[in-house]
Amino acid sequence: MTTAPAASKAAEKANPKTNPKAAGTPAATPSRTAYLVLGMHRSGTSAVTQMLALAGASLPENVMAGDEHNAKGYFEPWKIAIFNDGRLRAGGAAWDDIFAFPFRPLAAKAERGWLNRAAALFEDEFGDAAWPLLKDPRVTVLMPFWRQVLADLEVAARCVIPVRHPMAVAGSLARRNGFAPEKSVLLWSAYMLAAEAYTRDLPRAFVSYDGLLGDWRAEVARIEAAHGAPLPDLSPRAGKAIDRFLTPELRHNGGDAGLKDLGWAGELTASVLAWFEAAATGAAPDAAALDRAAQDLARRARDVGVLISPVTRDLDLARAEVLDLRQRLAFESARTKRLEAELDALSRDGQEASLRLDSILADG
Repeated sequence: MTTAPAASKAAEKANPKTNPKAAGTPAATPSRTAYLVLGMHRSGTSAVTQMLALAGASLPENVMAGDEHNAKGYFEPWKIAIFNDGRLRAGGAAWDDIFAFPFRPLAAKAERGWLNRAAALFEDEFGDAAWPLLKDPRVTVLMPFWRQVLADLEVAARCVIPVRHPMAVAGSLARRNGFAPEKSVLLWSAYMLAAEAYTRDLPRAFVSYDGLLGDWRAEVARIEAAHGAPLPDLSPRAGKAIDRFLTPELRHNGGDAGLKDLGWAGELTASVLAWFEAAATGAAPDAAALDRAAQDLARRARDVGVLISPVTRDLDLARAEVLDLRQRLAFESARTKRLEAELDALSRDGQEASLRLDSILADG
């Protein structure tokens, strides 16, 4: 298990200011810039992504559809999400492993195989889009990996990190996944620690989710200031579309209290939350608080990680197999229905032809 000091060293290696060979440091000036929406599942990443898409960034080719948990859509590439699940399992983790941070690299040859597949997927999804928009929360804990992918493709990156209260996230995850609040807030902490640690040298903006729903234009101004660049195409027409999209019903779960009742998980999360709430106001809080939280999480991982990470990995593999089976059954069911419809059509055509022939013979 990687310790927090090792995580700090990994972050330093990923910083082109200290390591010119760092992941995510292109050899040439990039002609494309990707917008990366980072953060925990159910924390506002979908809303931020659609806003950026309406403002000119390019969504992937194969976008995950909405469901009863997110009616307006997830706006993430489902093929890349499935790929990321596989890469997390290869490292012994899963998307819901509270110890998925720090990132777990593979042996060089194995990692290169995954990197090549990821690059091909990215190109398939985004083609030659000048402003590809990548949102899959799993990218957050796989950020060193995806920075290398973007570097290989000579694509620069700008990051947007929504900040939503972890108890609101916990409420959503309890409803969707049945997670205990302690697990949910620790997952939130791990993802947010990863989002911050792996982007310290990149243009990045921290966005209040509540602020986004209240006054998205102010949050966009914050994003553009942090990136040092305007959004690709925030036209008046786009602004009206964003007004229609960012409506109050996107606030599915409230919750700004309760951390104090969750023991050490709540204490750790509260310290992480305080940092991000300050950052979302435009402040520049000392990252030492996050480093201490990462060290605490690493200590817990050393104590109980071997009892947790393998279980979450194996459960995720079982979920993936069930999902794959369901998809295959759905495909075969749809295929059967199409064949039945085609047979019905052929039968009707045959009957009509028979009637026409009978009519011709009768007239003759």
